[in-house]
This record gives sequence, C-alpha cells and structure tokens, in this order.
Amino acid sequence: MTEAEDRKPRSDEARGYDSEITSEFAIPTGLALARGAAAEPETTSEFTVPAGLEVAQSAAETEGSAFNTPATYSAREAPSAFTPASGVPMVSLTKNVPWQDRMRTMLRMPVADRPAPEQAQKADDSGPAVPRVLDLTLRIGELLLAGGEGAEDVEAAMFAVCRSYGLDRCEPTVTFTLLSISYQPSLVDDPVTASRTVRRRVTDYTRLASVFQLVDDLSDPETHISLEDAYRRLAEIRRNRHPYPTWVLTLASGLLAGGASVLVGGDLVVFVAAALGAMLGDRLAWLCAGRGLPEFYQFTVAAMPPAAMGVALTLAHVDVKASAVITGGLFALLPGRALVAGVQDGLTGFYITAAARLLEVMYFFVGIVIGVLVMLYVGVQLGAHLNPDAALGSSKQPLWQIGASMLLSLTFAVLLQQERSTVLAVTLNGGVAWSVYGAMHVTGEISPVASTAVAAGLVGLFGQLLSRYRFASALPYTTAAIGPLLPGSATYFGLLAIAQNDVDSGLVSLSKAAALAMAIAIGVNLGSEISRLFLRLPGGESAAGRRAAKRTRGF
Repeated sequence: MTEAEDRKPRSDEARGYDSEITSEFAIPTGLALARGAAAEPETTSEFTVPAGLEVAQSAAETEGSAFNTPATYSAREAPSAFTPASGVPMVSLTKNVPWQDRMRTMLRMPVADRPAPEQAQKADDSGPAVPRVLDLTLRIGELLLAGGEGAEDVEAAMFAVCRSYGLDRCEPTVTFTLLSISYQPSLVDDPVTASRTVRRRVTDYTRLASVFQLVDDLSDPETHISLEDAYRRLAEIRRNRHPYPTWVLTLASGLLAGGASVLVGGDLVVFVAAALGAMLGDRLAWLCAGRGLPEFYQFTVAAMPPAAMGVALTLAHVDVKASAVITGGLFALLPGRALVAGVQDGLTGFYITAAARLLEVMYFFVGIVIGVLVMLYVGVQLGAHLNPDAALGSSKQPLWQIGASMLLSLTFAVLLQQERSTVLAVTLNGGVAWSVYGAMHVTGEISPVASTAVAAGLVGLFGQLLSRYRFASALPYTTAAIGPLLPGSATYFGLLAIAQNDVDSGLVSLSKAAALAMAIAIGVNLGSEISRLFLRLPGGESAAGRRAAKRTRGF
C-alpha cells in the first residue's frame, strides 16, 4: 500500500461498522458544517448571550456580584434603552399624585412593560450597593406590615424605595409574616434576592405616618436622599417613643367602653361600671404581656373583668342594664383593625395574607368568647338572671349617642397611637358614621347590615380623601372611625344565649355579628375604591387593561 493510499479516509466497512445502521444524530449527507461547529457543545443555555448581540467589554469581564453597584442608579436621567412590542405605556409619574397610586400603577404592569429606562453605569456615578438598598426596602416594608398596612400598599412602598435608587426591575412579595424582594438588572445577569421575617406587630400609627413620609420623600423626584440619610431617618423612627403613656391608654380603654355602653342604652352608672371593668381588663392584659403570654391569652384575660362587672351588678340587684356594661367592655377588645386589613387584602388579591389575617382575627375572637363565657357561666351558676332584652332599648336622645360615638372614636384613636393632628378628623368621621347608621336603621328601619355597610363606606370614602389630602396612610382616618359600628351587642347576645344553653339562638346572633363585621370591612374597602373614581390616577389610559378587577380574575 502506497503512502498516498494510507492517508485516504477509510470506509465504514473498513472501520468495522455496519453501513446500514445509522443514527438520528448523524449529520446528513451533503450538509456542510462550519469550521467551528464541530467543536461547539451540543447543549445550549437560555442565559447565553444571543448571536449578534454585542456585550460591552466591562460587562463581559466583570462577573455579576450582589455587592456591585446597580447598573441603573439614576433612573431620573436615564434615556430609554428599548421599546416593548406593545409600545412604552404612558405613565405620568408626576408629583401631584400620591406615591401609592404611582407605584401601584407600575406594579400592576409586567416587568418588561414598565417604563424603566436603562443606561450603562457611568464611571463617576457611584451608587449604593444593591444588597443595602434591598435591606432598607425590607426594613421599611417590615414597619408598614407590622403597623397593620395592607399588603398592596406595602408592596407599593417597597417598589417606591427601590425605584428611587434606580432598581426598577425589582419584584416585591408580601405575605403575613415574610417579606421578600428580588432584583435582576437584565435577563443575562444574576438576580439578587433578600427576605425578612416579621416577628413582632406593634400598633403605632404615629410611626406608620413617619414611615409613609419617608417613602414619600424618597419617591419625590426633586428630593435626593442618600442611603445613609435614609438609614438614619429609619433608625430615628424606630427609636421614637409612643406619643401616649400607658396610663393614658388605660384611661382611653375605659372611656371607650363607657362610650360604647351609652350607645346601647346605658346611663351614667353603666358608663362608670363599663369604664372600670375595661380599665381593669387592660391592666391585666398589660401584666400578661409583660410575662410573655401570647395575645390569645391577653384577650381572654381582658374580656373577663367587664363580664364579671356586669354579673356582679346583677347579683347585687342593682337597677342597671348589666348587659350594657358587658357590651361596652367588648367594644374595646374587638379586633376591627385586623378585620379590615384582612378583608382588604382578600379583595385586592392577596389571598394568603388575607387568610392569615382573618385566622388571627378568629383566634382573638375565640379568646374573647372564652373569657366572657367563663364569667357568664359562673354568673348563671350563682343565680344571676341576665336578660339580653335589657340592652336592646336604645336611648331616645340621639345627641347623646352621637357624642358617645365621637368619644369612642377619639379614645380608639388614642389606643392606636395616632398623631394628635389626626385625632380631630377621625373623631368627626366616627360621628358622621354613627349619624348615618342611626338615620338609616333607627329612623328608616333599614336592615342593620345594610346600614352598617353604607356607614362604613362613608368612613372609607372620607378617610381616603383625607389621606390623599395629606399624602399619608388612610388607616389613621378609617380604623378608629369604625369603632361605633363594631358588633359588640350582637356578640354579647350570642355568648349569653350559649351560656344559657340556647345554642341555636346564640349561633344566630353570632352569625349576625359576623355579617356586621364583614359589612364594615367591605364597606370601608368599597368606599376607598369609590374615592379613586373621583381622583385623577396616573397612567389611567395605559393601565385600563390592568385594573384590579381583571388582575384578581387572573387576566
């Protein structure tokens, strides 16, 4: 064999292969391959840079790190880098609208359709590291969620903080006990994810208003707040003491119970007895909290003194409405704040958070039921004849009842640690709510559920308008105003019937109480949504296909 023949490629038969056996992965005959195609791997990745896309030298050399500065630090001066297939939506992020509406409009858009301009990082533009921005965002979201804010508003606040530091491509997620946020500069960069657990909940609307002001300043395009200044202001907010001392809170709980007893037909003696029982229950709850007992037991212990006060007055044959004493004590314990927040989260599509909040309300309510039932059962065994009809007779003096409702809202606002500047507005709002309820139910003889829903709707409407006027949260203007509408009497009647072995009547009354509670929560949320119909929303034309109704239906 010559040397030329030895260099010729051998046939399949010479190699020992069967020529009839082929493979579906074999290269077809006549298909010419590129010179480097055989050396490329068979597997590909969806994260590889597409062919024809030129990558900047700095982006190709430096590996993505969580501690690098964000690629889009100054979002206010960045030009548009791409145009989506459906066009860039016209979103007017002007200063004359609240940041809640601006950020909510952005959150309801897909990430790729948000007007988030991109630009390469400038050499002299040194921004904060991504993890520090995400940490600040989570800390702000934690204070808002622990203060009772709705999940949608917490997400809007977290997005506003990230966007103020150039992190437009972020996705905040809020549940009842966990906050998380993820940021990915582009499709080919590594995402950065951080989370934070909410372990303690403190009702302090003054702190909540301060956090809202901080978010408003950060989202203002004319205000430039550095990350260090934001951390400093956040630390000051956390260190601030409550505006009212504990003895003022105890006195407020007593006045709240006294005002509630007047709403159900009580007189001066009933007012004093209900106030004393509520203050004693508040002190016992503070003692249990200092011992580290969960809130379930705190509610159980706090519900016992008002019920014991009513039973004691009945056993002493004092000519007073003992049922009004117990009913007034229940008003100070019913978790109206958590109920409204839970229903609001459910109506806005946050079903996990809504279920958790409503479960918390159920536990608190069960604790109240156990505390009252124990004392009522003891009273029945001792021969106390409690007549539920004694509390049904409403007072014939509507001015006194309106004054009592305003006192109830005032003291409720103090218990929520509201700012002194908001107390007067929420007091007037509570008086208007009770006036509407009395005009519809007592004078017009309309169903109490419908009357409660309408009155709560006006509370939500006025509260939302007041909050937009002051660029603040709506909770301080709505939560305390629904105090006079809480179903304290229906709850007591149901518990008393169960204690007297009339389970069927008790369940009917408790069902009525649940219906009234749902009417309050839905009415407040509906009033807030109606208020947005009269307000100019940013990007209303572009967001027409992404309204909340369609978003909760899955479209």
